[in-house]
Amino acid sequence: MSKEHTLSRVQELGLLAVLRGPSPELTLKMVDALIRGGVYGIEITYSTPSATEVVKTLDEKYGDQILIGMGTLTEAEQAVEANEAGAHFIVSPHCETELAQAMIATNLVTMIGAFTPCEIMEAHRLGADIVKLFPGSLGGPKYLKSIRGPFPDIPIMPTGGVSVDNVADWFATGAIAVGAGSALCPGAWAIEGRFDDITERARAFVMAVQDAR
Repeated sequence: MSKEHTLSRVQELGLLAVLRGPSPELTLKMVDALIRGGVYGIEITYSTPSATEVVKTLDEKYGDQILIGMGTLTEAEQAVEANEAGAHFIVSPHCETELAQAMIATNLVTMIGAFTPCEIMEAHRLGADIVKLFPGSLGGPKYLKSIRGPFPDIPIMPTGGVSVDNVADWFATGAIAVGAGSALCPGAWAIEGRFDDITERARAFVMAVQDAR
């Protein structure tokens, strides 16, 4: 999948599920449940056990049917690992020059985490395709609206604090897409075997995104 196509798909889908799975097996079941609910953008974080192996398995199973990425990158070598595992996009929680350069060198769609105006501009200057506003819960949609004033041309995706109830507010204030974690797919539900509930929550999120746009 080309970088241009990946970027287009991120914007088209508008929703990325951010998974911190409790185990490789349960993470795979979480993804299956999300897909049944219509969520096709999946970010597997490095805090998931055997994260790269999970991504490889998903790539083999679904290929380009889903948009799969790796998140919570904190070390430069993880960018190479994610690329080799089959990720379509990579995401960091923070803006750090060496890490950003390693991510961009993969030629994968790169989302660099930032929060303050200085961090957002630095992430953009370093070459982020999308700036990940994190944690979005600290400022909420009103903060994004304020940020869009001086930075109208920087693609921004909030993560953290995104829920079914405020998805419309995030898009109304300029989000290119949203990243949803436990509000979309709680790890506790996977441990409890509540995969049908995950599917229903996924459907609700997809509908909320569609209605918001």
